[in-house]
Amino acid sequence: MELIRKYKNNKNLILYLAKNDFKNKFAGSFFGIVWGFIQPIVTLLLYWFVFQVGLRSGGVRNIPFILWLMAGLIPWFYFQEALVSGTNCFIEYSYLVKKVVFNIDVLPIVKVISSLFVHIFFILVMIVMFILYGYYPDLRILQLLYYTGCMIALVSALSYLTSSISIFFKDMSQIINIIMQIGTWMTPILWDITAVPAQFRWLFQINPMYYVVEGFRDTLITGELFFSNLGGTIYFWLFVLVSAIIGKRLYRTLKPHFSDVL
Repeated sequence: MELIRKYKNNKNLILYLAKNDFKNKFAGSFFGIVWGFIQPIVTLLLYWFVFQVGLRSGGVRNIPFILWLMAGLIPWFYFQEALVSGTNCFIEYSYLVKKVVFNIDVLPIVKVISSLFVHIFFILVMIVMFILYGYYPDLRILQLLYYTGCMIALVSALSYLTSSISIFFKDMSQIINIIMQIGTWMTPILWDITAVPAQFRWLFQINPMYYVVEGFRDTLITGELFFSNLGGTIYFWLFVLVSAIIGKRLYRTLKPHFSDVL
């Protein structure tokens, strides 16, 4: 609730900073913001080539591999970019942190919103790809908004935690990068969860991004509604709530010392 309140009270400032942040990421480069779209496209094509062309992986759950892959990889792209950026937000905007009059509470949210621009583009591309393969969306496609909201809440809660630590422990950003690399393979994105024996699947399902990735696939492939997975939904939001509480307390404890360290 506090996250929503912060956004409402500062929405104009957040949107302004988010747009500037997105533009400034690629300022000075020849292709500018195009680079924000090129890297995910290249990564997606690389995985498709390795698994389907190189390893000759067939379709998964009776759908083309490229569609199954996109439905899992695109939400992961957003989560990874938003969390890595959010972790470094106070260090990157250290000049704002040192200003007494500026409300630095919004900086992690700025990074979360900034990463949304590319995510929205790829959602549209993904929907077009499904249509080209003959999978036409219905009203259940609106669930993608819900699952995107899930990621916004999750990464916001985690960002307040990781960004607060990163000011005092510079290695945090490197640790997050390593976790993201491991997470790409430990989350059922490039492989199907059914390949794991049933008694061990819970080890992967406790990862909150499992809920989102499977939610994207359920929405686009099976049409399953999010509330049909009641247990997963309750667990996910409890995870977000606990993360938000821990992140909030740590942030408030360390915030008075930010400017001294930076």
